[in-house]
Order: sequence, then C-alpha cells, then structure tokens
Amino acid sequence: MEESKKKKAEEASGAVRTYKDRIFRMVFKEKQEFLELYNAMNGTDYHNPEDLTVTTLENAIYMNMKNDVSFLLHDRLTLYEHQSTDNPNMPLRNFFYVSDIYSRLTQEKNLHCSRPVLIPEPRFVEFYNGTKKLPERSERRLSDLFGHPVDFPALELKILVLNINFGYNTELMEKCHTLKEYMLFVKKIREYRSNMPLAQAMEQTIAECISENILADFLKKNRAEVIKVGIYEYNEELHIQQERSDAKDEGREEGIWLGSLRLIRKKMEKKLSPEQTADILEMDLKTVQNFYTLLKENPGADEYKLYDIYSSNA
Repeated sequence: MEESKKKKAEEASGAVRTYKDRIFRMVFKEKQEFLELYNAMNGTDYHNPEDLTVTTLENAIYMNMKNDVSFLLHDRLTLYEHQSTDNPNMPLRNFFYVSDIYSRLTQEKNLHCSRPVLIPEPRFVEFYNGTKKLPERSERRLSDLFGHPVDFPALELKILVLNINFGYNTELMEKCHTLKEYMLFVKKIREYRSNMPLAQAMEQTIAECISENILADFLKKNRAEVIKVGIYEYNEELHIQQERSDAKDEGREEGIWLGSLRLIRKKMEKKLSPEQTADILEMDLKTVQNFYTLLKENPGADEYKLYDIYSSNA
C-alpha cells in the first residue's frame, strides 16, 4: 500500500474513533427509543424503559470496535447493529460481542457448580442501509465463515438482516416511527450528497428534518455532534468503498489472502516448518515465512484482524 493511502487510512480510522457514537447508536442508545424498536420487532407492548438493562459494550476488547446497541429485557438479550456496507463478518463480530457480554453477566456466578447457570437468550439483528442492493430480509450465519462448511455445525450464530432503506420493511417502519425517521434522515443526506459537499448536505438535511419534524428533538439537542459524526461516518463509508475498489484493481482480493492464511495456519498448528508447508502447498517459501511471522507476532488474533494488519503494512 502506498504511503499516501496508509496515511489516509490512519486519518479515517482515527477520526471515527474520536467520536463516541455513530448516528444510529446515538438515536437508539436511549432506552425509550430502543424499547419502541424492540416492541415493533417483537410484537410486544412494554412500557417501562427502566425494565431495560444496558449491555452495550462501550469499550469492546476485540478489533477496537464497539457494538452499536444491546439491552437485556427480562430473559432476552438483544443486540442491534447498524451497517452501511455489506459486511459478511458480522456473525463473527457478534460472537465476540455476546461472549464478552455473557462473561460480564456471569462474572459473579460459579460456573463450576452442579447447578446450571442460566443465561438470557440472545437475538441478533442487523439494520442495513447501504447502497448495495440487499433483500428486504436475509440471514447471516457464523457457519458461513467456517473454512470447511458442515451440515450441522456445533457452534452457530444467526443474524436477521433487515434492509431499512426507503421502500423496504414498511410495516416495521410504521410500527417504529423513530426508525422510519432515521431512514428518512439518511435518505435526505444521500440525495443532497449527490450535488453538494458532505458538510453542506448534513447542514441542509438537519435543517430540513427539524422543519419537517423528523428526529426533530434529537437533532436540535445533538446538532453539532451529528454533523461531526455524520461527516466522519460517510467519509469512512466512502473510504471502505475506495479500499475495496483498490484491492480489486491491484489483484489483492481479501478472499484469496484469507484462503492462503487458513491453509498455512493449519500446517503451522501441526508443527510443520515453513519449508515443509511451502513444499506441501507448492507456495513461495518467502510468502509462507511471512505468514508464519504474522501468526507468531499476533497470537489469538482472528483472521480478519490479521488481514487488517497485513493490509496496513503492505
């Protein structure tokens, strides 16, 4: 990767981490708004926001990422994520999130006793509003990421993916007006972005939404922060799209690299030397040695984190 590209990537990722929340997270981290969305999703009629226990990870230990919104209500743990890009790795990210949450919920329990330690049932939902065409409803599974697919995986995690772009899931939108207003807010930004600078588009959208009573109270209260977060959020989305395009143009498809990593990692776990692995896989020895070094220097890192490290140093 060229020096200028690395610098832009560092600036983009650093800028996003400067601000605590994304706009979706800012809207739905409030208990009342989350409860409205929960009721709309589940056909329930809960009224007391104080029945909710916040379980959102404010400083997740995996991949420098926070989960968007998660709450515990009675015996159900609900994790909601928002995505503006099509991300097949969400099941793995949610697996990390829910593992950390369960660890926190049971930290004072005796897991070695003869009685079962009961845990809340998890539900995972991804609200997608990217520009790539996705179905109205779809599903992502952890088993889709297994190197060797199996019919009956011993470990599974399913995410319901809901397309919340304009014209999709209209019944849900009518049940949850906050979600509908968020969808309209995003739609307006995209329309204005096509013919004016992003900062101006944010200003125009916020002013228009307030006048039309779309997220009006929220935008009045958080106007300055929404503009800052929105600029970095949409710049990050553009950055991701550009990076993917660059990767394709340069022939460095992520899937090819990950496939090589999986093969080499298995040989390394069997205590084979780089020379033996290179011979068996008929790969360049230096390439195999680089994979070995990467794996040794980053023990415990998942393959997508390793790819990020590789990409940043390429």
